[in-house]
Amino acid sequence: MSNPSFADPKSAIVDLLAAALKAVAPDATDTVITLERPKQTLHGDFSCNVAMQMAKALRAKPRDIAQKLVAALPASPLIEKTEIAGAGFINLFLKRGLKQSVLHHIFSSGSRFGESSVGAGRKVQIEFVSANPTGPLHVGHGRGAAYGACLANVLAATGHDVAREFYINDAGRQMDILAASVWLRYLEARGTNVAFPADGYRGDYVRDIARALDTTHGSRFQREFPTAAPAENGNEGEDADAALDALIACAKATLGEQWQALHQFALDAMLADQRDDLAQFGVQYDRWFSEQSLHDGGADSPVARAMETLQKNDHLYEKDGALWFRSTTFGDEKDRVVRRENGQFTYFASDIAYHLNKIERGYDQLIDVWGADHHGYIARVKGALSALGANPDKLTVTLVQFAVLYRGTEKVAMGKRSGDFVTLRELRDEVGNDATRFFYVLRKSDQHLDFDLELAKSHTNENPVYYIQYAHARVCSLYAQCNADAATVVNADLSPLKSETELALLQKLAEYPEIVQSAARELSPHLLAFYLKDLAALFHSYYNGTRFLVDDIAERNARLALAGAVRQVLVNGLALLGVTAPEKM
Repeated sequence: MSNPSFADPKSAIVDLLAAALKAVAPDATDTVITLERPKQTLHGDFSCNVAMQMAKALRAKPRDIAQKLVAALPASPLIEKTEIAGAGFINLFLKRGLKQSVLHHIFSSGSRFGESSVGAGRKVQIEFVSANPTGPLHVGHGRGAAYGACLANVLAATGHDVAREFYINDAGRQMDILAASVWLRYLEARGTNVAFPADGYRGDYVRDIARALDTTHGSRFQREFPTAAPAENGNEGEDADAALDALIACAKATLGEQWQALHQFALDAMLADQRDDLAQFGVQYDRWFSEQSLHDGGADSPVARAMETLQKNDHLYEKDGALWFRSTTFGDEKDRVVRRENGQFTYFASDIAYHLNKIERGYDQLIDVWGADHHGYIARVKGALSALGANPDKLTVTLVQFAVLYRGTEKVAMGKRSGDFVTLRELRDEVGNDATRFFYVLRKSDQHLDFDLELAKSHTNENPVYYIQYAHARVCSLYAQCNADAATVVNADLSPLKSETELALLQKLAEYPEIVQSAARELSPHLLAFYLKDLAALFHSYYNGTRFLVDDIAERNARLALAGAVRQVLVNGLALLGVTAPEKM
């Protein structure tokens, strides 16, 4: 009963409409024909608005054009009937046998159902999270992690060659602050009374690293703390920054060659924590790229070479002792410093060199996942690529709004230096990986997300991840009760599947590959989350209103086959989102 055309009925119908359009309007063959899935099955399996598109060019009413197109449609074993609706929509209904054949396609494809080759091996690099290694990952980082991982999954499922990358911000002032903070806590742990800076990193994790430093290295970093060290607690604003910079300089001078070892110890400790946290969250990377590597090599470093190219292309100039990039030329609101008056390159200079490095590695598309507060950074990075002679269109930046965690009605502060924040690990421990992953991708990434802790932990239909997983568990329980034989179900006669609910489920299952492709094309894995909610709702309704243990063996096996196909698609979709499909709830 399997129909080979099922693999891509949408394209086949587009071809039929294109043939009809050629017959009706020979000069309009370049018109793009699009099909949409109606929200209600009563309106068909596909709907097309090409008649309305052509109304102006043909100087005719859309409904009249639609009637001519329907009359010119070539005969096809795919189409049961057509209807003209509204202003001129053409609604197309597939043959019931074709709809039923989706089950055979699902069973034969198994875990690969929904995969495609539309990406054609296009090399895509996704850089996401890339949190400063100065503290544990918090709930804001978690949303970028879930989004980036799910996006990578759907792109890989659609035939893209995906590389997942984490950019380690291991150069610059923030890491110096962490190293100095660890050193002070280390001295405290060894009995030295020190004043801790107001803008140092104050979380308990800093004390943990300091204790590990003491355990591993003993007195190696023990020094007499300079009495003139500017570690005042009450400094604010520029005074606090100046005091902190002076403290870092003092620590470097006091420790000498040992400063770098201390710096590396703090970095390694934080990276190990972040790697472990992400791995437990189901987020893996192909490469961890060091920012420091962009500065290694002095005059031959990637940063220095990128700046030299910009200089040759007349995109840099000096002012007030600093080196500036003419980013206003490329739509930025003001020019940007790439080298400070003290000779140190800025973070922006590192980013320019990093993105050039990505381009040079041969990727067809670069996807950066940034926090929404970095929106203004897009124009200057793309401008820098243009100035370097690279194609800025290769870079796509997706923005992720922070997720705000609520406990009752109070927001939880997330300042890393104070240590007053909720970590991703704490969130996962409380609500579980599945709920965390699903809730993070339940909204479009650039939309605000209030994370409802109590809902995420609840075992109710209002909790979307529980609702979807429960649909899967119901099928597993149903198969156990019926002692269903897989071979019998896979080869079942599907002709008994003809009720409105069954046809709606068949149509929803057939949509799954299109949803995966849309999620990849639009960089929107939340579309998959929405789809799984809808599929689960349809199945729950079907399950609640249907008897499966009936005397008619053909009817029973057909219904079990439908349920089994739902189970497979739920498993496939949840896997792309990084969520498990438990057999019991």
